[in-house]
Amino acid sequence: MKKMFSGRRLFALHIVSPIVFFFVLAGCSSNVQEDGQDKSLKGVPVKEITANINISDTYQTIDNFAASDAWACQFVGNWPDVKRNAIADLLFSTDTSTSGQPKGIALSLWRFNIGAGSTQQAEQSGIKDEWRRAESFLNDDGSYNWQRQAGQVWFLKAAQERGVENFLAFPNSPPVNLTTNGKAFASDGKPNLAPDKYDAFADYLTEVVQGVERVHGVQFRYISPVNEPQWDWSDGGQEGTPFMNENVAGIVRALNTSLERKKINTTIDIAEAGKIDYLYTVDDKPNRGNQVDAFFTSSSPHYIGSLSHVGKVISGHSYFTTSPFDQAVDKRRQLAEKVASVPNLKFWQSEYCILGDNAGEIEGNKRDLGIDPAIYMARVIHNDLTVANATAWQWWLAVSPYNYKDGLVYIDHNKTDGNYYESKMLWALGNYSRFVRPGATRVHTELTGGKTEDNALLASSYVDAANKQLITVVVNAGINAAKMKLNVKGGNIGKVRPYVTTATENLMPGSILKNNSEITLAPRSVTTLVAVLK
Repeated sequence: MKKMFSGRRLFALHIVSPIVFFFVLAGCSSNVQEDGQDKSLKGVPVKEITANINISDTYQTIDNFAASDAWACQFVGNWPDVKRNAIADLLFSTDTSTSGQPKGIALSLWRFNIGAGSTQQAEQSGIKDEWRRAESFLNDDGSYNWQRQAGQVWFLKAAQERGVENFLAFPNSPPVNLTTNGKAFASDGKPNLAPDKYDAFADYLTEVVQGVERVHGVQFRYISPVNEPQWDWSDGGQEGTPFMNENVAGIVRALNTSLERKKINTTIDIAEAGKIDYLYTVDDKPNRGNQVDAFFTSSSPHYIGSLSHVGKVISGHSYFTTSPFDQAVDKRRQLAEKVASVPNLKFWQSEYCILGDNAGEIEGNKRDLGIDPAIYMARVIHNDLTVANATAWQWWLAVSPYNYKDGLVYIDHNKTDGNYYESKMLWALGNYSRFVRPGATRVHTELTGGKTEDNALLASSYVDAANKQLITVVVNAGINAAKMKLNVKGGNIGKVRPYVTTATENLMPGSILKNNSEITLAPRSVTTLVAVLK
């Protein structure tokens, strides 16, 4: 399969075929009245559907929604206070305006990229794009400089100040002090860390965890020691290295020992597969695929599932598997079945942005702040949550300077200052991250009535027992409006408030509705319905 770089990742130039464009259901706008009617949509034919929700029929419990600080935060974290704080508010804030509109999407986990030191190497790093290099805390003499990665550390603290409690640290490459070729990317598709360096790499990671907490006051609850080990990472497009399953297991064993020795409670996350297929099948990567069995089946030579610091989670990325719709669903069903074969194992979708041409549905190239990529993204989230049973969903670049569909907030390509731009992808993710909080449990939801077999309308619901709420996010792949009622079993709900993302609105709160109201949902939009649980 031909691969190329863009935004961050290696990606397939062509995936599959037909076209089911990803749309998200939709939005009671500010025109919605107490009876649920939107006056601006009078005379427009609509589908009439019912969302049948059974609170007693439960699925997975949500852990988090997240994004990564790579790579722009190293610069944006040093921008003028007003601008960097405004960007942090968009990503992390749980506050609302006087109108009740959220000021931010309230991410519940923040991913911190531990740099390998290519920034210190400058042009000699072999990574041409300065924005894809990263600093390292580690000095050549083995000492540490905790004032490095200052921009990223600023965002760590900004997230913490705004209520984020969960942080994950991940390297794309071991530090250049330890790699085989002295670079932050591999040579000839070979692992860039020798087995006799596993212990040193593990001690380095634990030192980073301890140092960031000691000096900056932020604790990493999770650490993910390898990233997309299936790719070769040999072209110098960014920091990265391939690993075989045996390498991953060796690194994790060494890291587990180091964490135990230093009495650190951080949980190890594995294995950030480059696409979800590698979790349940060998696919095209012998010795780098079938990772659920490799790491969590006790008879496997690479079994690490019983180690004290290894989380009962397998993580993978949704790249190259999101189109067309029927194949996306089928892959996620296979993944869910494989994960379910290991008692208590969970799946995290730990990285995604829009890559490739996605069977002609949408291209990754070219920045688009509008609703189309937001709709596509929201459908991906829906399938990952409802078919793959993901307990976490994590986006790639929180902040992007690129002409690509890889960011939530976009910025000018300027290291010291510039403008920032909100994307609809930011607010589409916010329909989930803002309202579906850690600890919420997904419950059975089925749409009936109208024409739903074309997958135009999608919905998922979550019970937030702590806040006594039923959260429903609905998806509309059509160009016409729809009318919907909630039919709740296993519990009672009170009033319902919609929050709407459309081409012109960002989580706009609608009027409070009665629990039996017929809600008019605008075309090509995302709506979250927040109902009080009695």
